[in-house]
Amino acid sequence: MIILGIESSCDETAIAIVEDGWKVHANVIASQVATHAATGGVVPEVASREHMKSILPTIREALKVANIGWEDIDAIAVTKEPGLIGAVLVGRMTAAGLAFSMGKKLIEVNHIHGHLYSNWLDRETAPEFPVLSLTVSGGHNELTWIPDHNTIEVIGQTLDDAAGEAFDKTARLLGLGYPGGPAIEETAKEGNPNAIAFPKGRLSDYRFSFSGLKTAVLYHLQDHQEKLNDPQFVSNVAASFQEAVIDTLVHQLMKAVKERSPKEVHLAGGVSANHSLRARIQTSLQKLSNGPKFRHPEKMAYCTDNAAMIAAAGYWQNLQS
Repeated sequence: MIILGIESSCDETAIAIVEDGWKVHANVIASQVATHAATGGVVPEVASREHMKSILPTIREALKVANIGWEDIDAIAVTKEPGLIGAVLVGRMTAAGLAFSMGKKLIEVNHIHGHLYSNWLDRETAPEFPVLSLTVSGGHNELTWIPDHNTIEVIGQTLDDAAGEAFDKTARLLGLGYPGGPAIEETAKEGNPNAIAFPKGRLSDYRFSFSGLKTAVLYHLQDHQEKLNDPQFVSNVAASFQEAVIDTLVHQLMKAVKERSPKEVHLAGGVSANHSLRARIQTSLQKLSNGPKFRHPEKMAYCTDNAAMIAAAGYWQNLQS
């Protein structure tokens, strides 16, 4: 089954063509990063206008890359929620119009479920259930228990800010630009992760909190304004901040691993591209006897918002309906 996926929930106009939920024929992304870098974050109205300009050309480009015509497409999968309302509507209305005019089945997919299925892409061997998945992005932090394709249970989530949003705000405070995740990770390479004892939001159950960490970074910078032009100071703040985020994420994840005993642990979302986070999870799992297999997206393009994950989720959703 060949599905054309459409993703427009935030600042990426993404179109993909995926076969049988894993084989990616095309994954085309029209990025708005340069547009929003000027404001240090995504402006919803601007994002919606950019989607309107880019979506049809991006669809044509994806069909060209895949060397596939509309007669080969079996269904259209599109992000229905959550996301910026105007941005989401551009994708949904385009998908609905195409499905009606081309006589294709329309499958509406939850954006977070899409991230979960990013770990199915480009893998001939499907993951083994049950799966425990940690989704870390700009707007979401969730621990999800997945015993099968029919059951997706959120067992923990952030009470306030997501880790990705904290990365963006901290990068802005340090003058590192947007998006914040890659900028913080690169700057942290030259810093000492133990230089500053930032708070770690270890809450009960499997919940997360990063608002206190953001505030702590802000106060620390206000108390040391004279050092903001010192590259080593900036690197130490970035490294210590990143360490606090990773420690919090891995602590909650490992608590769930020990209590739930999954066959596999998956990392998904934009922050899944962070190499330090990947390495810490891998090391923690290797310390367990007969620990679960660890997967993260095969390509960096599958970490951030993309349409291949939406098409993959749509495929499995369609099979279960």
